[in-house]
Amino acid sequence: MLAVLVLVFQAVSCGLAETDAGAESLFKIEGKIVIQGAKIEEWSHQTRILVNGGEFVGFVRSDGMFTVSNVPPGSHLVEVSSPNYMFEMARVEISSKSKGKMRARKVDNVQPSKVDAIPYPLRLKTKGRAEYFEKREEWRLKDALANPMMLMMVLPLILLVVLPRLTSNLDQENKETMTQMQSMFNQRPSDMFDMSAWLQRIFSGGSSKRSSASKSSKKAITSKRK
Repeated sequence: MLAVLVLVFQAVSCGLAETDAGAESLFKIEGKIVIQGAKIEEWSHQTRILVNGGEFVGFVRSDGMFTVSNVPPGSHLVEVSSPNYMFEMARVEISSKSKGKMRARKVDNVQPSKVDAIPYPLRLKTKGRAEYFEKREEWRLKDALANPMMLMMVLPLILLVVLPRLTSNLDQENKETMTQMQSMFNQRPSDMFDMSAWLQRIFSGGSSKRSSASKSSKKAITSKRK
């Protein structure tokens, strides 16, 4: 009977030792949330700390501090879930060999292998308010002036106003050249050189000469036959 009691006592003590060893292998992730310009009472009750996408969850206290308990050793992603604000994410690495030593770094989704260390306990800052809708475009004078149709309307008016002032300050020779250029541009289409008519005249003249030469040669041949 005594031997049985001794065996039961040893089994119970071994189980307690195993549970104690398992409890000692779990750690806590601690930190603080900072939102400038907002009272903690307005957002703390809606904010949660998610580790590994919700595998472990923590709550924010009235002073902005948070603690996520029962976290095993390894690499863990820590993010803040808030309906009104966006926060930076952090990755916490808990070492099992060095008695739970923790290191924290920023999360860079573009370069996941990049290591940018941050101090621990964590201090997570907001990146701004969460925007769920795209802002409506506003009318701006700059956009209206950059419109090509507006430029086509405004530039001739500017030229009409500026050119007379420029010509008034020019010398007599420059004025004459300007008037000649304006007269060239103000010519009617009938007064200007027509390339198509010139080409047609050349080719039609050549064909008429050829036709008259052929007619004369035919007349000479018929006269010889007679």
